[in-house]
Amino acid sequence: MGPGPTMVHERILQASARPTIGHLDSAFVGLMDEIKQLLQYTFQTSNSMTMPISAPGSAGMEACFVNLVEPGDQVIVCINGVFGHRMKENVERCGAKAIVVEDGWGSPVSLDKVRQAFINNPDASILAFVHAETSTGVLSDAKGLAQIAHDHGALVIVDAVTSLGGVPIRVDEWSLDAVYSGSQKCLSCFPGLSPVTFGEAALERIKNRKKKVQSWFLDLNLVMGYWSGEGKSAGRSYHHTAPVNSLYALHESLVMLHEEGIENTWSRHHANHKELAAGLEKLGLTLLVKETHRLPQLNAVNIPDGLIDGEIRALLLRDFELEIGGGLGDLAGKIWRIGLMGETCRSQNVNTCLNALGKVLGSESVTKVA
Repeated sequence: MGPGPTMVHERILQASARPTIGHLDSAFVGLMDEIKQLLQYTFQTSNSMTMPISAPGSAGMEACFVNLVEPGDQVIVCINGVFGHRMKENVERCGAKAIVVEDGWGSPVSLDKVRQAFINNPDASILAFVHAETSTGVLSDAKGLAQIAHDHGALVIVDAVTSLGGVPIRVDEWSLDAVYSGSQKCLSCFPGLSPVTFGEAALERIKNRKKKVQSWFLDLNLVMGYWSGEGKSAGRSYHHTAPVNSLYALHESLVMLHEEGIENTWSRHHANHKELAAGLEKLGLTLLVKETHRLPQLNAVNIPDGLIDGEIRALLLRDFELEIGGGLGDLAGKIWRIGLMGETCRSQNVNTCLNALGKVLGSESVTKVA
């Protein structure tokens, strides 16, 4: 029950064990087409450029930046946790200028600050922000931020690694230009794949680049040649050997999400979060993020004074086989991160977590420090 990877359902495990076939086999190409359609449903988009990058979410992030950002560009980067810093790093490695909008860890991205950043930097052509900040458990207003960017003629790059499948994200309705996610969070698949989607405005920017994309492997002009076509292997151009068995697993996870219904999935995450938050309050624990901006699938819990972070998590793992996450960056040693993602997001798991925490926190063997 940490920040990911999550529990993986038996159906997904079984799917991954199917016989490996060629990545241009007509049967596998048909599966690829189904994965694209299921991802379009999950992202709530009709974007034709919707597919999984054959690498973790960090590669999805880099794919967005290396394809859309060129040397000399000005990119407004919102930082309110660890992963905004990674966006800034990508911008700078692309030879562009990062204009930072910073908010406190545990606070959402400020629309007013972003609006002012565009006023101060009228040449900025891209806004980059994290929709669901995994390091803090805070949810930002993706629709509002995208609207501000478009009002100033800019595109948006959105980190939806932890939000996809857990909270509403409506790519078409909110006009999100480039979005990346990860397979190991609310999709409850194995780590190692990064679903991405690109809208028409983003594709037009890529087509009109002055220089080649600096990464050969992540150049969407090349990758899409493999993921395009109409179900016939002859129409696919070889780019790389796809992780066939991992894609079997992703397909099954998306089928399961479709069977449940995306809105039912969002509701399940919200309901179990409310149950967990109420139970934590009864234990005398508080959450880092204000209720209006909390991320249901990633709950940042303030560690009470006098407790040692690592000791509590070690006892939970040893005595209850329960894994929760620690804080990152500025919040290391200050919070626990309890995940309620995908298959992990079940009422029985909430009860298990609350019971285990209650016993460990009440144990006389726990070290208390001044």
